[in-house]
Amino acid sequence: MNTPERYLITAALPYANGLKHIGHLAGAYLPADIYVRYLKANKKDVVFICGSDEHGTAIPIQAKKEGLSPKQLIDKYHTEIYDNFYDLGIRFDLYYRTSDALHHETAQEFFTNLYNQGFLEEKSSQEYYDPEAKAFLADRYIKGTCPNCQFPNAFGDQCEKCGKSLSPDELINPVSTISGATPIKKNTTHWYLPLQKYEDFLRQWILEDNGSTWRTNVLGQCKSWLDGGLQARAITRDLDWGIQVPLPNAEGKVLYVWFDAPIGYISATKQWAKNNHKDWKPYWYDSKTQLVHFIGKDNIVFHCLIFPVMLKLHGNILPFNVPANEFLNLEGDKMSTSRGWSLEMDYFIKNWVKNKPENYIMADVLRYYLTAIAPETKDSEFTWKGFQDANNNELVNNLGNFVNRTWVLMHKYCRGRVPKIVPEHFNDLDKDLIEKIKHTKTKISGLIEKFKFRESLFEIMELSRQGNIYLQKNQPWILAQNITPENKAQEQIDRCIFLCLQLTANLSIFINPFLPIVAEKLCKHMKVLPKMLDWEHAGSIELLSPNYPLPQPSLIFKKIDNEDIQLELEKLRKNMETNQPAPIQTESATQASNPNTPTSNPSNFDELAPLITIDDFSKIDLRVGKIIAASKVPKADKLLELKVDLGFETRTIVSGIAEHFKAEELIGQVVTVVANLAPRKMRGIESNGMILLASDATGKLHFVHTQDNTINGCKIK
Repeated sequence: MNTPERYLITAALPYANGLKHIGHLAGAYLPADIYVRYLKANKKDVVFICGSDEHGTAIPIQAKKEGLSPKQLIDKYHTEIYDNFYDLGIRFDLYYRTSDALHHETAQEFFTNLYNQGFLEEKSSQEYYDPEAKAFLADRYIKGTCPNCQFPNAFGDQCEKCGKSLSPDELINPVSTISGATPIKKNTTHWYLPLQKYEDFLRQWILEDNGSTWRTNVLGQCKSWLDGGLQARAITRDLDWGIQVPLPNAEGKVLYVWFDAPIGYISATKQWAKNNHKDWKPYWYDSKTQLVHFIGKDNIVFHCLIFPVMLKLHGNILPFNVPANEFLNLEGDKMSTSRGWSLEMDYFIKNWVKNKPENYIMADVLRYYLTAIAPETKDSEFTWKGFQDANNNELVNNLGNFVNRTWVLMHKYCRGRVPKIVPEHFNDLDKDLIEKIKHTKTKISGLIEKFKFRESLFEIMELSRQGNIYLQKNQPWILAQNITPENKAQEQIDRCIFLCLQLTANLSIFINPFLPIVAEKLCKHMKVLPKMLDWEHAGSIELLSPNYPLPQPSLIFKKIDNEDIQLELEKLRKNMETNQPAPIQTESATQASNPNTPTSNPSNFDELAPLITIDDFSKIDLRVGKIIAASKVPKADKLLELKVDLGFETRTIVSGIAEHFKAEELIGQVVTVVANLAPRKMRGIESNGMILLASDATGKLHFVHTQDNTINGCKIK
């Protein structure tokens, strides 16, 4: 399509029957917010829509459990979920709700339009009915024994133990989860959307027209559904909670929640337009609008197959992209609130963000980690240790370290002001950093526009690492020891600090879509207005004016203690034990039993480890380093304490190589370091990294290192 005139961004409507966990946040709402913030920084006409999905059987059932009316339940969770999103920096242009009268009207008009044009089919069928509750039962509200694994509490749509998809007819000894009664079959009439008639359209639109731009996991799931053959889907059901079917012979029938919920995007747009005195129709009818749905993978079928058919029949535009994320697991297991194995947004906010006034920055730390491990094309995993490492090793030691060093050096050598420099005097080192800043802007823009948020965040942090390396190469603290008019050391110091300050300003622009609180804090630190964060300013080295006074340095991030992480793990395990979860097979367990995993033992070398993916490997941060000091660890025959220069900092690394090398032989040795390995205490010494070595057939160790004069701290790719 041509350059869009406007953007309509939607995030899946969260179901208002309970609080949401960080898996939901990572799946749809955080990536949507990042994308919207980027568009707004580019001054695009963009509307960000979301809201509560408030219909369906689950609402009255949950209301009964909590002793509330359905209306009281949705009012409660609508407010709490929205507040959680807001506290974590998610900024919708409108957070709507499907119980609103305008939505009822819009959904009924949508149904009537399809009905009047003859697009719907009317069918009678035998459905499960609870004779005690006097209600037809959705698949999810029927339980029984799984015919595949004999788990006694399988649902009518899926067994949560073995993962097999089911239908209620397959369950052994089915019972109603509402009353516990044995359901019976009863005749009922409903209206259906005949999806099978539009398979050719969907195949062309998804696999041909969008096959080169949509995510492979989305395309794969769509192809699987299409290859399996689509069937007509009921769009009404027998229930007294929902939007009434607008037909004279449809008493006691409502629109199926999966049909009415996506129409909520349209009614929300109407309400937003009304609030802002705009015309809503171009956002849903004009081809110059770019519509993007952010969802989790469990919503792919609705947003890529069903809703597009509804939109096509109704005359609306189709989505430009549906960048669905996979699932986020927790500490090696599938996240499940009912099993007590989850991390709710509300819990994180209360215990990490709002428990202390200075902790507000932790909302951005969570945003950072969830983006860094985002399940963009495959399931990923949140671990508390990983969260700690992301904060301590990446935000504190990289970004925070660079900004703090820059401010300290500015106040020490430049009188607390932005130095005045002569651009014509930039040397090759300076020009290289300037080029990196400009190039990073181009790379980040391209990646965000392709919905590759993990990679774009990596590029930002890599630029920050380059800033640390640039400082280390210039060594203004060394230059300051011998300043004379002849050697122009002060001029070199000024150029270095000037560019580091300009790099900080650029980093604040780049990081803003991801970490808005940090970006705001950096703006205050630089005494500039938030409008500096507009994307048009990125790439410039004239963002901070010469002679501009800046405040004393203050830390942006603070380290997370091991005790805090251990406490969270203990809470999680205790909660799991209390809820007595059913065992679930994890991906790692499946892989471990895979008969295709290599087990050969070539020659005298160690056997190959299980296969990993490129995503697994990309998590490892390998750096070039140089050993500058070495000594034996007391009372440990095998351990050496090494000081390794990584360019941007010196690390202490404890290595079990004392039986192979003498300490004095290692000074000056170039090594390869796993720089993002979690810290570990050995004999009372905290080791921060690991040095790579190769073992030959005789057991002799050899250092793995580059063969040229690579600069310390450079990343190995």
